[in-house]
Amino acid sequence: MVQNQLDQEVRMGWQLNLCFTLLLVFISLSWGQESSSEDERPSCHHCDLHLLCNCSYGGFTCVPMVTESALTLDLSFNNITVVRDDDLTDHTLLRVLNLQGNRLAVIHPSAFDPLWSLEALDLSENQLTALNNKWFTKLGALQKLNLLNNPYSCLGSPPVFQGLIRLRKLALGGPALTELKKGDLSGVTQLEELTVHANNLTRYESGTLAAIWPLGHVSLSLHEPFLTNIALASTVLRDVSYPETPITLEDLHLAGNLFIQPIEEMAKRRVRHMTFRNLSLSDGSIVNLLVALNGSPLASLSVYGATLMGHGRWEKANWTDHKNIDEFFVKNAVVLDVFQFVSFLQLKFLLHYPRKVSLINSKVFVMPCDTSRLLVNLQYLDMSDNLLTDMTVEETLCNGDGSLKDLRVLNISGNALKSLSTMSRLVQRLYKLTHLDISRTDYSSMPQQCSWPSTLRHLNISGAKLITITPCLPTTVQVLDLSYNDLKAFTLALPDLLELYLSGNKFLRLPPGWLFPNLQTLTIQSNTLNMFGRSDLQSFGRLQNLQSGQNKFVCSCDFVAFFQSGLKEGGDVHLTDGEESYVCDSPLYLQGQQVGQVHLSIAECHRVLFVSVSCVIALFVGTVVCVLLWRLHAFWYLKMMCAWLKAKRGSRRRHQLRDDVSSEALLSYDAFVSYSERDASWVENFLVPELENPGETSEDSINPSYSYRPLNLCLHKRDFLPGQWIVDNIMSAMERSRRTVFILSENFVQSDWCRYELDFSHFWLFDGQSGKDAAILILLEPLSKDDVPKRFCKLRKLMSSTTYLEWPQEEERRGEFWRSLRSALRVEDD
Repeated sequence: MVQNQLDQEVRMGWQLNLCFTLLLVFISLSWGQESSSEDERPSCHHCDLHLLCNCSYGGFTCVPMVTESALTLDLSFNNITVVRDDDLTDHTLLRVLNLQGNRLAVIHPSAFDPLWSLEALDLSENQLTALNNKWFTKLGALQKLNLLNNPYSCLGSPPVFQGLIRLRKLALGGPALTELKKGDLSGVTQLEELTVHANNLTRYESGTLAAIWPLGHVSLSLHEPFLTNIALASTVLRDVSYPETPITLEDLHLAGNLFIQPIEEMAKRRVRHMTFRNLSLSDGSIVNLLVALNGSPLASLSVYGATLMGHGRWEKANWTDHKNIDEFFVKNAVVLDVFQFVSFLQLKFLLHYPRKVSLINSKVFVMPCDTSRLLVNLQYLDMSDNLLTDMTVEETLCNGDGSLKDLRVLNISGNALKSLSTMSRLVQRLYKLTHLDISRTDYSSMPQQCSWPSTLRHLNISGAKLITITPCLPTTVQVLDLSYNDLKAFTLALPDLLELYLSGNKFLRLPPGWLFPNLQTLTIQSNTLNMFGRSDLQSFGRLQNLQSGQNKFVCSCDFVAFFQSGLKEGGDVHLTDGEESYVCDSPLYLQGQQVGQVHLSIAECHRVLFVSVSCVIALFVGTVVCVLLWRLHAFWYLKMMCAWLKAKRGSRRRHQLRDDVSSEALLSYDAFVSYSERDASWVENFLVPELENPGETSEDSINPSYSYRPLNLCLHKRDFLPGQWIVDNIMSAMERSRRTVFILSENFVQSDWCRYELDFSHFWLFDGQSGKDAAILILLEPLSKDDVPKRFCKLRKLMSSTTYLEWPQEEERRGEFWRSLRSALRVEDD
């Protein structure tokens, strides 16, 4: 029994230790994951020049790191679930933070404390089940706050907006919001825009929204209260209804008479501007609506997205008074049973008064002329994005008879119109028409002549298919929009034109400015424009604003210099689209760079001057180098070296031929004599007879019976082979001679070939082909080493290192001269 108890205690202790160990492991793993996630926090580098960091749709699961200088941070539509206390620590300069469309469920109470400059915060479409007032305590500069579509059922306590004294736009609520009570909006003193989504609101304390004053535009979604709790809907509308406060009601299905009470509350408060969004109603509900608004000062009634389930039989309300109505606006309306819908002729009690009527994108194919004539006060008519054709427009405008005599603005853009001449004829008698919008149509050609009302000032034919411009355009027009056509040129003079829009065409250059002497604004973006200059802009005379970005600019030197000096740095013309829109398309190495940041070299921009200066500098440097080389005799040495190398190759070939025939190199001459042609008489009259015929001319008086062996001398004049290159002859003669004798004189120094022979003998001397005394110097006249020019460096070196013989002028000393010469030639007596 005791043993079992001990075993049980041991088992329990082991289990406790195991649980404790697992807990420690879990804590360490959790800490490790947290620190790892902190260390591996992702970065977002999608920030532009305006410090807007667009990190939306990036798949981020936590707040990424961006530059501390960011002004706008868009983190919408990611997978962020939590905002920690240090995620936004460094973003004190942030003005806009967008966290829309994440899975945000947890926000640390001090997460937004560093954002003391924040002006707009969007937390919509997340998973926030409760709002914390500590989130906003430090956001004293906040002006816009969006809390829509989060699963909180109430705003919470204490009031979450208490410190937001500058708040001007507030959006709150969602499908889960069921309660609004007094004090929820405490601290909000005035709003420019209030949006409340409360389709499932079940509890509302009177006065909750009434505490806000002044109150600008109000948008309410009260679908369920309008169906099931009319008293609640009436109380809400009573708190926000003021004469000058526009009210928008969304997501309503008006049927029967129950909805009359909330609308009557609005009418009692003399609301003047009412808008419905996503509205469905029947004939009876329309009659009830008109009855509820009977005699009210309602001036504007707008409907965005309407579904009409009836047939248009509203005659029961023809006794109602709606003379204050000024504007009817209907967009995206759908008639379910359009073929049974009756004429509007029974609604003349509504159509006599409005001055502005808009019927947009509602599949209208015609408005009968009889209906048009009921609009006796009409000044503004918008029937854009419908199914009108040239034929049905004729019916709508009563075949151009001028029935809409007060019409000033006509917009029938986005319809299937094809004949511009028909349109000009239909509006010709609208003598007060100033604005005509016939954009996004099928106009592919323009007639040569058209008739327009003389009052027409604004004409929009953008988004058509025009190829050319003709005099059909009205000359009185001041604002002309021809954007997004297929135009390549504009040659029509319009003296009154102030604004011209040509974006999205195929212009290669700016249109001639003299055609528009009063033009002030020109927009020519997204064309094939490659460049423009000062003269192009000066031709306009009064041009002030230019938008010509997003073109294929050729960044030439002239265009870049003009852009950076004449436009970017300020001038008479201002680039209203920003210099970041001006990007180089060519040359290729500049493609993608902003024109304002391009830096071109002098060689590219001043090529002629650069080449000229370079040539002058090169010529000067070349001249200096040539002079230096000439003074240093480099040309001579170069020429000599070339000759030596060529001759050396010839010598090697001769040695190779001798080796091939297995013959020894035989010496043919005792000495090669190098002398100047001007010293040939001395050589022929003294040297040759003395050495080649010693018996006849010997002047040895001491021993007249003693005779010398005749020597065989090599003289260029008689022994060089004719037709062979002279340098080869010199090399061959030196190879075949035991000695080389140089006859030195002033004439020798001035002879090029003598210098060749001297240099070759010097090379030969150190080439290992002869002995140390291969060269013998004979001075015909006094010539010291210092008298020899410095350029004759080898001769000066030989005179310093080699004993030379001097030709004596006295005859009694010549015998000794010849004996010394023969001794130098190493000739033995017979």
